[in-house]
Amino acid sequence: MVSRQGQLLKLYLQAQRRFSHPSAPLDVAKQRAELDAWGRRARFKLDVACTPADANGVPAEWVDTPGILAGRVLFYLHGGAYVSGSPRTHRALAANLAHVAGARALTVDYRLAPEHPFPAPVEDATAAYRWLLANDVQPAQTIVAGDSSGGGLALAILVALRDAGDPLPAASVCLSPWTDLAATGESWVARVKADLILEPPMLKEAAQLYLGDANPRTPLASPLYADLAGLPPLFIQVGTDEILLSDATRLADRAQAAGVDVTLDVWKGMMHGWQLMAKVLPEGRQALDRVGAFIRERVPEPGVAGAYTHLTTETQTSRRRP
Repeated sequence: MVSRQGQLLKLYLQAQRRFSHPSAPLDVAKQRAELDAWGRRARFKLDVACTPADANGVPAEWVDTPGILAGRVLFYLHGGAYVSGSPRTHRALAANLAHVAGARALTVDYRLAPEHPFPAPVEDATAAYRWLLANDVQPAQTIVAGDSSGGGLALAILVALRDAGDPLPAASVCLSPWTDLAATGESWVARVKADLILEPPMLKEAAQLYLGDANPRTPLASPLYADLAGLPPLFIQVGTDEILLSDATRLADRAQAAGVDVTLDVWKGMMHGWQLMAKVLPEGRQALDRVGAFIRERVPEPGVAGAYTHLTTETQTSRRRP
């Protein structure tokens, strides 16, 4: 069952959707402003230190939280449909993920479309990852992660790095990854009413702005169509109320068929980006704890940091989701 907080959030989102216009053209400036405002409102009960970094000419930000273990780094790529978002908008999520992982987080401020279409974000993310390794961070202690478009970008750079012969990270975490910019998945139709966050017309328009003249099935833009052999262990988390559900499940199937160690974590009744709402959603906190457990298992070190319960004054339940 969805928690009481989750049910109330859905009622709020349903009311908000009634006054929206799903078929309206994508207003990039408005979307950026709204996501920036959301990021400013996001709060976390942690002592978080944020330090700017220049990662091979790519702006980035170090996020440090209590319980960091020496050497472990979460390389994080934010969502925003490739047209919006920044380390600022996803600072709370990056901090929460870093905390449950007992890691420092490096969040990358990659260039955005339409000013900088594909492959600019892929180029920026790979350059930043190479900078990380050039500064004595060990691949075996690194996790590449991202949400939504950032999850798709995380997969894309793994493919690009593998093809270039670069050392790959120990693991990768993809939260509701956008892996198919051609939008061929059945959930794009079957889940359109259930998804109260993403609107297919606007997401497809964002894909066009990002792709430019590129084919939507280009592997580094849509990693669902990439050769996935040789990638590190993947943790893929998605909700059943997302149009991106089939982007995640089909990616997991293809990766598993290619011999990749895949963990697919599907949450019944959850909407897109519920992990970003961990402050109010018990399911968000539980989901982050699962990510932390995966990272600690794949990147083991002594003295693992505490669980996400440190981030909230609410009592965390032990209820598991299917």
